[in-house]
Amino acid sequence: MSHFFNTYFPNVVANWYGDNGFVTSIWQTLYMTVISAIFAGVIGIILGILLVTTAQDGITPHKAFYETLDKLVNLFRSIPFVILLAVIGPFTKLVVGQTIGPKGALVPLIIGTAPFFARQVQLALVEVDKGVIEAAEAMGLSPMQIIFRVYLKEGLPELIRSGTLTTISLIGLTAMAGAVGGGGLGNMAISVGYQRFENDVTFVSMIFILILVFIIQGIGDFAVKKLEH
Repeated sequence: MSHFFNTYFPNVVANWYGDNGFVTSIWQTLYMTVISAIFAGVIGIILGILLVTTAQDGITPHKAFYETLDKLVNLFRSIPFVILLAVIGPFTKLVVGQTIGPKGALVPLIIGTAPFFARQVQLALVEVDKGVIEAAEAMGLSPMQIIFRVYLKEGLPELIRSGTLTTISLIGLTAMAGAVGGGGLGNMAISVGYQRFENDVTFVSMIFILILVFIIQGIGDFAVKKLEH
């Protein structure tokens, strides 16, 4: 087996360990994905709930607040991620003290992902049966109780689907961040594989990213099936 890898993937073997090796790059990608997913997930859920509840047909309608938040979400969703990395560089440095490496990629990853997930949360929650919401209001439940007992409970399967889609999209953003100094498998594929013409490194980097995507998709599908049954 070692002979096979040394013959067909010599550059992968040579770059397996070390500060810029595959082992480090895999952990950097996992670090960026997990931390960003947690923060962007919390922010996205909060924003999504606010969009649903303050809409004209929401449980606490507020036209001015909804329109302002809706436009802000659309604005940040529309900024290409590579440009976002550069634009918020000073803010990133202020928050985490650096603009490169996995830590420096966290802030733009969160800001770039949270609005996308917020919109997905909004779409998931508006599908909740209006009759159930009206029944909850008739029972005297407070808006906060309706959010937790109705919206989040009834919309949980769709929220998991949305979370899975967002996390997979986030992995793609980590690869993009890696290509411009963020570290991880994106950096390995571009800085080492592509720029040095080491095609085996680029190929294996892609395979690891695909494996991570398939794992997350599998976990998401399994969770949804369990909830729906």
